[in-house]
Amino acid sequence: MDREQALAKTALALMGDCNVMPTPENFELFYIYASGENAVLSQIVSGMIGQRLPFGPQVLSELRARALSRERAAKAMEDVGTGISDMLDIVLDKLEDAGKHAGDYGRALSEASGELNDDHSPAALRKLVDGLLGATRAMEERTSNLENELQRSSEQVNELKVQLDDVRKESRIDQLTGIANRKAFDAELQAAIEDAAQTGAALTLLMCDIDHFKSFNDTWGHPTGDQVLRLVANCLSENVKGRDTAARYGGEEFVVILRQTALTDAIKLANQIRSHVEGKKLVKKSTGDILGSITISIGVAQLSQNDQVESLVQRADTCLYRAKHTGRNRVVGECELAVQAEIDAA
Repeated sequence: MDREQALAKTALALMGDCNVMPTPENFELFYIYASGENAVLSQIVSGMIGQRLPFGPQVLSELRARALSRERAAKAMEDVGTGISDMLDIVLDKLEDAGKHAGDYGRALSEASGELNDDHSPAALRKLVDGLLGATRAMEERTSNLENELQRSSEQVNELKVQLDDVRKESRIDQLTGIANRKAFDAELQAAIEDAAQTGAALTLLMCDIDHFKSFNDTWGHPTGDQVLRLVANCLSENVKGRDTAARYGGEEFVVILRQTALTDAIKLANQIRSHVEGKKLVKKSTGDILGSITISIGVAQLSQNDQVESLVQRADTCLYRAKHTGRNRVVGECELAVQAEIDAA
């Protein structure tokens, strides 16, 4: 308790020093920063405090999206798991009770069957029949109650399944940029390779990297860097079809899976994306200053017969490396690497 109180006081003091409105959402952000448990948040906030950068509403919203999504997703997954576990316990208890009731009813029928073999007066038979009717009505009532309770449990389980699906979907989205994350990309590329192997359709991969992103981030700060990442992600999303997948690979690297697309067409699309990004003017939201343009370099590789995920990614990354080291703001396809290899061999 003492530690929590100390962290709360520290968080409130920092919010005051940084002129941050003391809302619950902002308090959560600065409390986690004060605890030092989130390395990403610690790095960004410490840098902003050191440079005396303002914590405007947009910046705070971006920080929450960047730094707190994992904690919330993990908490949501834990809550859903606990809910399902509790529901299963309840259902199992109900079924156990139903089994006991069915056993009691079975024994009552068995006893009545034995008594029917004996000679009885009409009054004794009436009493026996009345007993069986009572046991049957009680069993019918218990069965009806069980059906209603199981129906309610089924509805609650369905609600939990919907929540679980939502959490799973959220876990596959990069919270900062809104496109697929690395986990989703890995699964999608594996599925695309398997599909291409079965159908014989072409499959290409774009590996993209923002030019000079580190120096840009150091100059203008992480919130503006986050704005750059979102801008590039939007350009990728705007230029791919529904069957394709744009994802954030990590840091300032992005990838695009192009199904049913051969190398030549993929290179054309990559240049279209590169030009689209270059044509965007970046404006710092907090001041309105125009920061200029950003550029990206792109490597393009096509799936070959014996490719696996690692080999295809490696070739696309090799093409990206060449694009970065031959001027940046350009696209290099693996066909260009092959031509260069022939020139070097000659």
